Amino acid sequence: MKAIILSGGKGTRLRPLTYTGAKQLVPVANKPILWYGIEAIVEAGITDIGIIISPETGGEVKAKTGDGERFGAKITYILQDQPAGLAHAVKIAQPFLGDSPFVMYLGDNLVQSELSLFLEKFNTKSLDALTLLCPVSNPSAFGVAKVDEEGRVLQLIEKPKDPPSNLALVGIYMFSPTIHHAIANIQPSPRGELEITDAIQYLIDDSSKVEAYQLKGWWLDTGKKDDLLEANRIILDTCLNSNIQGDVDEQSQVIGRVQIGKGSTVKNCTIRGPVTIGNDCHLENSFVGPYSSIADNVTLIEADLEHSVILQGAKVEGIHQRIVDSVLGQRAHLKVAPRRPKALRFMIGDDSQIELS
Repeated sequence: MKAIILSGGKGTRLRPLTYTGAKQLVPVANKPILWYGIEAIVEAGITDIGIIISPETGGEVKAKTGDGERFGAKITYILQDQPAGLAHAVKIAQPFLGDSPFVMYLGDNLVQSELSLFLEKFNTKSLDALTLLCPVSNPSAFGVAKVDEEGRVLQLIEKPKDPPSNLALVGIYMFSPTIHHAIANIQPSPRGELEITDAIQYLIDDSSKVEAYQLKGWWLDTGKKDDLLEANRIILDTCLNSNIQGDVDEQSQVIGRVQIGKGSTVKNCTIRGPVTIGNDCHLENSFVGPYSSIADNVTLIEADLEHSVILQGAKVEGIHQRIVDSVLGQRAHLKVAPRRPKALRFMIGDDSQIELS
């Protein structure tokens, strides 16, 4: 069995961060979102992985992720020169996939579940397609499935005005090679893309064996700032273990589950977990509250923050109001004069410099 992970797209909902980088490389708990998918696939026993990349961000994805050795996998990069739909991504990956069944995994998804459970169902029932579903409160924003009592998929509708159910397509699919025939027989949608929902619907109409599996845990689509912060909160809440490798002075307090990386120094600070701090950071006279992730080489001096994600190389200095619900891009520099607001919220892209007075 093989796998493909989609890591293209423009990431418009995460701008300005994605003006300068791939959305799948934005970190959650100091790990690129893309890597969670790779690890889940390898843990399920699949080590031959193709990653679909775009011309704009493919080089960054390749440089950051490498050949797969760190994950115990072999990674092949497949260029999709235009965002022409999920089924189009499968079409261009066909030379890599050959006649193998495969998992298709959207690279900006985070799922609390073992992929091996779904693979077992797919294999034991000799299915042509298995879709993963999750109940949502706003099904009109997603692809939605209509399913019978035995789990067979009857119909798929992309962002319906009148949804037949509240079961959204999660973004993890399993296919037999018959999907290639289905894709060859569908036409682009009104938005000009080859839709994977149309290909699966073709299989359904052709009496192929298409079933669904409903997730029991959480599913997060990290396409927006608030989604990213929520993903960061959940990962820190469920996966973080205390591990302090940096230097913490006697005037500092570290409370709860906190990770501090090698080469980092903490002086006269209070850190209240769950919090993860990367390598070679400098924190001084600061408060870091729960559900914060601070990447490598970050400087915090007289700063007060919580429930935020600070990317590599950022600097936050002289802030006397609390920063909450914020994402600061790589090498961003934020400096605030001592004035009045009770809380500050930011979404700052890479290499930005902001001073409030």
